[in-house]
Amino acid sequence: MTIKVGDKLPQGVFTIMTDNGPSPMTTDDLFGGKKVVLFAVPGAFTPGCSMSHLPSYLNLSDEIYAKNIDTIACMSVNDAFVMHAWGIDKDVNDKILMLADGNGDFTRAIGLDNDNSNFGMGIRCKRFAMIAENGIITDLMIEEPGKIEISKAESVLSKL
Repeated sequence: MTIKVGDKLPQGVFTIMTDNGPSPMTTDDLFGGKKVVLFAVPGAFTPGCSMSHLPSYLNLSDEIYAKNIDTIACMSVNDAFVMHAWGIDKDVNDKILMLADGNGDFTRAIGLDNDNSNFGMGIRCKRFAMIAENGIITDLMIEEPGKIEISKAESVLSKL
């Protein structure tokens, strides 16, 4: 079942890269008592994600944070090493938290998994963006396949 506005996000664990290597980050750590913008991409280093989706958040991060957002996070069904390398490549620094959902467990739990086997990518996450306050979804923008429009930073910013 796909999540919707008003739902509490399920418990889950992401992996982030720290100075000591990969480290777990729970959904409580990410969302607890915070207002978070989470956007998800089908794959790090893929063309649309690298040339359009992630850069939209980098370009507007200051404006988004100015709207009382505690964290902007990017999630993908990739491992923490890939997400970390992508963050370095795109120079995200501390503007965007790069979350790995390596096994797709959180992606499946929110019902936004997508079979990209026809592209040789296996099960990935649908492209989406959400705004969540203390783990409750207040806005949710799920893209149609092949689109990068409603989940870009410009759209999210208009909802803040």
